[in-house]
Amino acid sequence: MSAAPARLGTPDYLPDEDLDRSLRPRRLEDFVGQVAVKEQLAVSIAAAASRGEALDHVLLAGPPGLGKTSLAQIVAAELEVPFVATAGPALERKGDIAAFLTALEPRAVFFVDEIHRLPRGLDETFYPAMEDRCLPITVGQGAGARVVTLDLPPFTLIGATTRAGLLTTPLRDRFGIQHRLEHYAVADLARIVRRSARLLEVRADERGALAIAQRSRGTPRVANRLLKRVRDFAEVRGDGVVTAEVAAAALDLLEVDEEGLDRLDREILRAICVKFSGGPVGLSTLAAAVGEEADTIEDVYEPYLLQQGLIARTPRGREATRRAFEHLGLDPPGPPTLL
Repeated sequence: MSAAPARLGTPDYLPDEDLDRSLRPRRLEDFVGQVAVKEQLAVSIAAAASRGEALDHVLLAGPPGLGKTSLAQIVAAELEVPFVATAGPALERKGDIAAFLTALEPRAVFFVDEIHRLPRGLDETFYPAMEDRCLPITVGQGAGARVVTLDLPPFTLIGATTRAGLLTTPLRDRFGIQHRLEHYAVADLARIVRRSARLLEVRADERGALAIAQRSRGTPRVANRLLKRVRDFAEVRGDGVVTAEVAAAALDLLEVDEEGLDRLDREILRAICVKFSGGPVGLSTLAAAVGEEADTIEDVYEPYLLQQGLIARTPRGREATRRAFEHLGLDPPGPPTLL
């Protein structure tokens, strides 16, 4: 019996992690949205390439899922240089950083995700590496210890962070190129959904892609995740085509409402509105009330809730706006103070 012919595009039996990688754009021209960031990066990349130099160090900030890792990979691809990646929590000692930096090829891109999570004091190791392309190493101990300076090849450090404010000022100032990625417009997300649908060999009409985009929280990663779940629904309970009606039914089943809020989003709002009478409530108290980590609420859920005007940060804690009460179908307690 002959083997089944390989499908074109991306196989749908790949694990989600592999699917996520396969959906990432490979070139700057394929990257949807973030127009100003793309244009500025394009100029910097072209200038560095024309001079045959390493690109200046780049800091990419913004909420999770907006394409910081994809942009870092694209920079390396556009420069046609090696791409080496790690994450801040994985760099536990100065020796870990030295091992990466001394192994870099000239002009390589060294990507550090979650760079704000570097252990305390370890960021100082990057200072001479970024500024002077050298790495002082202490050899020996006690009175016989001496400092040996290793020369490093020209390289580009790209740091990605969801919390730029946690970076020390000396480290942040050493990034010559700094960009903040913002949440995406619905039209851009619809383009991303249509592109991903083609790569996944999913039939999705314009209205179906738009329905997914509208509930994607302004985030491409969420849009691609929802597309894969809607695809499953369309294959099992439909004819395999992602239409607006199929998308709406699938997303209702996933408990993702018309505003893109999922179950935990609504639990956060309900906790503030009901348990704490609209607030203010501290972050740690709110986290305990919904059974989630405070960092997760602050980094993943709050940015979208703030953007949608559903909560507000005040010096005394988080408060629900009138819009949050209306979204939950509740009456605000007393005269509203936040509109």
